[in-house]
Amino acid sequence: MQAKKRYFILLSAGSCLALLFYFGGLQFRASRSHSRREEHSGRNGLHHPSPDHFWPRFPDALRPFVPWDQLENEDSSVHISPRQKRDANSSIYKGKKCRMESCFDFTLCKKNGFKVYVYPQQKGEKIAESYQNILAAIEGSRFYTSDPSQACLFVLSLDTLDRDQLSPQYVHNLRSKVQSLHLWNNGRNHLIFNLYSGTWPDYTEDVGFDIGQAMLAKASISTENFRPNFDVSIPLFSKDHPRTGGERGFLKFNTIPPLRKYMLVFKGKRYLTGIGSDTRNALYHVHNGEDVVLLTTCKHGKDWQKHKDSRCDRDNTEYEKYDYREMLHNATFCLVPRGRRLGSFRFLEALQAACIPVMLSNGWELPFSEVISWNQAAVIGDERLLLQIIQDRIFKHISRNSLIWNKHPGGLFVLPQYSSYLGDFPYYYANLGLKPPPKFTAVIHAVTPLVSQSQPVLKLLVAAARSQYCAQIIVLWNCDKPLPAKHRWPATAVPVIVIEGESKVMSSRFLPYDNIVTDAVLSLDEDTVLSTTEVDFAFTVWQSFPERIVGYPARSHFWDNSKERWGYTSKWTNDYSMVLTGAAIYHKYYHYLYTHYLPASLKNMVDQLANCEDILMNFLVSAVTKLPPIKVTQKKQYKETMMGQTSRASRWADPDHFAQRQSCMNTFASWFGYMPLIHSQMRLDPVLFKDQVSILRKKYRDIERL
Repeated sequence: MQAKKRYFILLSAGSCLALLFYFGGLQFRASRSHSRREEHSGRNGLHHPSPDHFWPRFPDALRPFVPWDQLENEDSSVHISPRQKRDANSSIYKGKKCRMESCFDFTLCKKNGFKVYVYPQQKGEKIAESYQNILAAIEGSRFYTSDPSQACLFVLSLDTLDRDQLSPQYVHNLRSKVQSLHLWNNGRNHLIFNLYSGTWPDYTEDVGFDIGQAMLAKASISTENFRPNFDVSIPLFSKDHPRTGGERGFLKFNTIPPLRKYMLVFKGKRYLTGIGSDTRNALYHVHNGEDVVLLTTCKHGKDWQKHKDSRCDRDNTEYEKYDYREMLHNATFCLVPRGRRLGSFRFLEALQAACIPVMLSNGWELPFSEVISWNQAAVIGDERLLLQIIQDRIFKHISRNSLIWNKHPGGLFVLPQYSSYLGDFPYYYANLGLKPPPKFTAVIHAVTPLVSQSQPVLKLLVAAARSQYCAQIIVLWNCDKPLPAKHRWPATAVPVIVIEGESKVMSSRFLPYDNIVTDAVLSLDEDTVLSTTEVDFAFTVWQSFPERIVGYPARSHFWDNSKERWGYTSKWTNDYSMVLTGAAIYHKYYHYLYTHYLPASLKNMVDQLANCEDILMNFLVSAVTKLPPIKVTQKKQYKETMMGQTSRASRWADPDHFAQRQSCMNTFASWFGYMPLIHSQMRLDPVLFKDQVSILRKKYRDIERL
């Protein structure tokens, strides 16, 4: 019954009248609570942007959104992480900072409640039927007012639905027409509807005029440009979509498993080139003509025959064999891949047919996401999954099993080329009843010549070798000088292996060396100062969190509102989002993932700058785990020692070092498509640390003496 109600609600939400009901409730409640917000500034009345629809919630959640005009500077430790999930650098709206509290005048709604005014249609202006239906739905609702002085919200009569310049419905000179409206007021308290934006070949989300402080009710809007609690993502609907009511949904009763002819279906256009072509071009690999029927045709557009490929004729023939409506109503799952734009007609069609949507449209802010938990009604996939599945079919001897696909972190991040045994990955110890490994390999990254027996690298080597958990030490020699003679290295109880870094580049410290025989890696910079006790404690903590980075030097990221970009800070604050790999423990699988999963462009950037490799590793691990790293016992002299380095090779002595790291943050976030780093306020100390008991009762007593 609940599923039936859900589909009925979703269909109703697809209509424009339902959109106004949604706005009415939201704004009216906001206006009534406005005075209370002024009295209680600590509780600003904002709803959380719901960034966690698709990911688990964590104890150290990001702080609530703070209006842009109330932001504090970096020193306040207020972190704006849009989805917050948008990189405002690439936003195409000048009003990208708008939120209800900053760009909406609630006083207009206090006196008369939620009333909506539609501008009179201007003589000679063409309006498409779809937009006429929207305006008619508004004018026929209880919210409508013909008196602009009574209005709380304003809707243009100028048709903004189709902003594709190649479309016959495109309205020219809209910029000047909008600016000439005497009530425009830079878009304040205005709502703009849009279904299509951009054109060939990029199909950007630019609507072709400055929307100012207006809200957008937009189809195919990306999470990057979506302004939470301000814009509304709406489904893409066809011109035949009913203005009110519509055909009843086809969910008659719940049967588990569903007794339907097809498991997965799709029927739609295939694009031979350009944006949106990758996923649809690969569907034929999965089609089996039985329970999985995925049909595409390239027979669309004026010049399709000029560009058709070797599969077009065969695909077109298969395409004509099946009735789309029959498929839709007899399938359990309906594929909803992106087209030229993020949204698709298939989304509403699947819901109406009681067919579970399988979304393949990375970065789409799903319709009405502020109020609908789509992970309860749809399968949210990743466009990259399709190619991974096909790869598994071809290379069956290294294919992922069911546990990998259905257990976090999923098939995208578990590369079967690394190992066919699940116990070799850090994510399945509990499932397999395994304990984390009892030993680690210390990998020391050396970049300066060995000229003195009192150098920090030698003291560090001895301290690590004395750990009861150390199996071996690898010195990665990335120095321009030749390898030191064997007698220059101190004698230790564990093997010491010195290897030359590949090409002497920074990324070579994260290569999956065969010499690393343990699952755990203790990654160390040559100038790190750690005691054996600290090494022991950090490793015992890692054994409880083998999928995470565990270590000492912490850093953080923040959203710099003035520069509209991500920032990096080394200040000591109450939270952190990175643990630098100069003194950290992690699973050796991340060396393989760093080398084989990340693109060459990011690794080349790291190597050219000789910087940011530790940031990139943190991005990677947080993207995989959806969890923050873990900092252990505060160690202040680590920072003081490193910042005091004056050697020519010290990265910390380079004045450009910090600026480069700021740039790296934004380049990495751009490739991942969001900011994967997660803030945490948790630090793990030994039991009895700083407690007023005898030092003899404390296991890690030496840590307190540092």
